Amino acid sequence: PVWCGGMVETGIGRAANAALATLPGFSLVGDISAASRFYRRDIVADPITMHDGLVDVPTTPGLGFDLDLDFLDSVTTSVTRLAVE
Repeated sequence: PVWCGGMVETGIGRAANAALATLPGFSLVGDISAASRFYRRDIVADPITMHDGLVDVPTTPGLGFDLDLDFLDSVTTSVTRLAVE
């Protein structure tokens, strides 16, 4: 059996945890909570929420969450761009 969880991830990390926890073998109860437990506002547009103790896992391609780019820009203190050759 495998377990997946976390604590203070933003919505990006929470979405990855939720997706990972749906894979075969992840049979132990996870530790994935709503973003509001740690943040007043998350950097994803529609943060992960809990319903009756469960997290809804998106079924769309990718992680299933869009970034709130305006909010992300407002809290970003620096940017480093890496060139890929």
